[in-house]
Amino acid sequence: MIASVLVIAVVGWLWLRPDNPRPAVFHAEPTSAFYAAIDSREHDAAPLTPQEVFTPATRTLGNLTLAGTQQFTDCDEVLWGVSAGGCTQALQATYRGSTMAGQFVIFNMSDGRAADALVAALGKDGFVRQGITFDAAGSRAQARAMGHYVTVSWAGGQATAQDLVATLVALDGLGRVVQGRIVAAT
Repeated sequence: MIASVLVIAVVGWLWLRPDNPRPAVFHAEPTSAFYAAIDSREHDAAPLTPQEVFTPATRTLGNLTLAGTQQFTDCDEVLWGVSAGGCTQALQATYRGSTMAGQFVIFNMSDGRAADALVAALGKDGFVRQGITFDAAGSRAQARAMGHYVTVSWAGGQATAQDLVATLVALDGLGRVVQGRIVAAT
């Protein structure tokens, strides 16, 4: 009898568990007037390149080492539960360390309204797919709309909250590429 209950419980857990993990802690920021020069892709038409975003200086971030990068023309391939309407590209980098892992994704949206809509949806309807496996239960993430771009930084693993925050800040630093786009557009 006990074995039957145990089997039912395991099957139920496997059936009901979330296939698409979400971060335990999530912070979202809409775009602001600071990014007005690149509020529309019309003013910043050149697509991002992996070399522009993932430079040799970003091969190591804190205790993490670059595990791989990917470029997507179908942004919805990187998402679950939401759609990135108006998105023409997404660039993703995954990082691995001894006790932590993380990822960074930047989406090239049509304008700031579309970017804000994606950030809002990530907070409630879905999220980015894990490009590298880590335990999401204690993970932290943030999504930021910056003009017509959206960046998502996500870190998790066996670490203290302080280490996760430091890793998240390091991953989020990859979004500085947007500052160069602001300067070029002004």
